[in-house]
Amino acid sequence: MKTSQKKELFEEPEFFADLHLDQIIEAITFGRGEYNLKPFFYTLLNDINAIRYRQEIMEDLENKVLFEYIKSFAQKFHEMREHLAQADKLYYKYQKESWFLDAVEIYCEAVTCLARDLTLVDLKSTGFLAFREYLAKYVESESFTSLLSGTKKLKAELSSIKYCLLINGNCIKVCKYESEINYSDIVEKTFKKFKEGDVKDYRMKFSEYTEMNHVEANILDFVVQLYPEIFTNLDNYCIKNINYIDEKISVFDREIQFYMAYLEFISMFKQVGLKFCYPQISSTCKEVYDYESFDLALANKLISNQSPVVLNDFYLKGNERIFVVSGPNQGGKTTFARTFGQVHYLASIGCPVPGSEAQLFLFDKFFTHFEREENINDLHGKLEDELIRIHNIFSKSTPNSIIIINEIFTSTTLKDAVFLSKRIMDKIIKLDLLCVWVTFIDGLSSYSGKTVNVVSTVVPDNPAERTYKIIRKPADGLSYALSIVEKYRLTYDYIKERIKS
Repeated sequence: MKTSQKKELFEEPEFFADLHLDQIIEAITFGRGEYNLKPFFYTLLNDINAIRYRQEIMEDLENKVLFEYIKSFAQKFHEMREHLAQADKLYYKYQKESWFLDAVEIYCEAVTCLARDLTLVDLKSTGFLAFREYLAKYVESESFTSLLSGTKKLKAELSSIKYCLLINGNCIKVCKYESEINYSDIVEKTFKKFKEGDVKDYRMKFSEYTEMNHVEANILDFVVQLYPEIFTNLDNYCIKNINYIDEKISVFDREIQFYMAYLEFISMFKQVGLKFCYPQISSTCKEVYDYESFDLALANKLISNQSPVVLNDFYLKGNERIFVVSGPNQGGKTTFARTFGQVHYLASIGCPVPGSEAQLFLFDKFFTHFEREENINDLHGKLEDELIRIHNIFSKSTPNSIIIINEIFTSTTLKDAVFLSKRIMDKIIKLDLLCVWVTFIDGLSSYSGKTVNVVSTVVPDNPAERTYKIIRKPADGLSYALSIVEKYRLTYDYIKERIKS
């Protein structure tokens, strides 16, 4: 089930922390460390066909029956890996080989069951249909059928071994079982009539410790001498089947966890009524939209606290390319910017995104420019550092890139901030970039026909209270001003009250 020919990335992209994608991926992959899933989330597909390929697999896996079949298969493979890991830890040869044999038996059962289960489901995705066909051929192949029959035969041979232990002081004699009478049954039957109520069980219990002790190991060595042919078969079996796991099935076992992990993660959001959709993706059309979208990282925290999640819509049409986001502090502006970035990124790796309906752009590179704390060890001042960072972004960006800018130039004068912002805006417009720009400079919203202003709103009767709703409307700064005045108790009523006192 190969979703992309691109080489996996093992380092987190630079913009992940700004968009809180690092928090999202950490939550999705939690408890699945054995699969090393993060590279799937770090690697862009940059190909609409590859994105659609993944979307189809996700849609198939939304079938609960199929999901449970795959979950059962994954559990068996997990158990198999635990057996192999345990075999590596053991010291005694034949105990190691026994655990290896059990691992192969689990593998055969897992593959056989999955091949059968996939025939019982109406699959539609190219990936699942191709894998089902491959698996059907594999279980009928000579390599698998001989592995399966050889495993069953060897398990039967080992199960047929019977031996007796004659213990006399510190001496133990091992011999073949020759159908001797089981005197324990006779003794129990004879004294049964004298039994009154429950009695103490004096039978010795075997240790649950996995590793054999030296006495058990020596006994096993004697058993090997009694049944040399069977244990020779076991030796040869382990050598012959050392690489028994089919490579494509092994790849499937890991890759399918990417899909399952994401679907399991978003299921808890769906349970509280939040919506996800499979967005339409275009590499040419920049008219993007997403209705009822939300910040996935923030929502994860809110639903854990049983708090409501605020939904927002966004859209760009015609020549519109740039959202200029203004409004009062702590009103949801940065959350809106992160949401725009999150949905575009998640869509670019083939995942369903927060929202009821969406059309998004397939970008080639993603950049963020968020405010950073000044580094006292850096010879650059804060303003110079911001300019260097924005210059580096433009040196790498193309017309197919996306950039998110959040509250820059706050360390300089308003006049300089306006001048620098307009220069940057000219560059964005010239490159025809999709952009979200969170700013305190209202004038940027009407700078060009490519800019659209959206404002974080407040409760009309109480400007200090945020709604966290972001709506398209001209920036007037009034909500922000009222909020500040209210915060510092400078309204007419507050001032009048203070004069009286």
